[in-house]
Amino acid sequence: MPETKIVVNNHGSIKVEGDFAVYDAEGNAFDLSGRKAISFCRCGHSENKPFCDGTHRKAGFQSEIKARVLPPPAAKT
Repeated sequence: MPETKIVVNNHGSIKVEGDFAVYDAEGNAFDLSGRKAISFCRCGHSENKPFCDGTHRKAGFQSEIKARVLPPPAAKT
């Protein structure tokens, strides 16, 4: 069982649970205040990006995700 679980919610956020850290593009860690679960915005409307604030409901965001097999990554040359 992995230490971190990531769930892509239909019509909503990406939820991360477990042991994890979140960094900005410059390598600075967000202070998550001991949280073991956090949700990331997928709709682009959150006022608290990159975190979800539930605005996807008001925005009418629609996106259903089903698990699938991804093709192998392309070989690096």
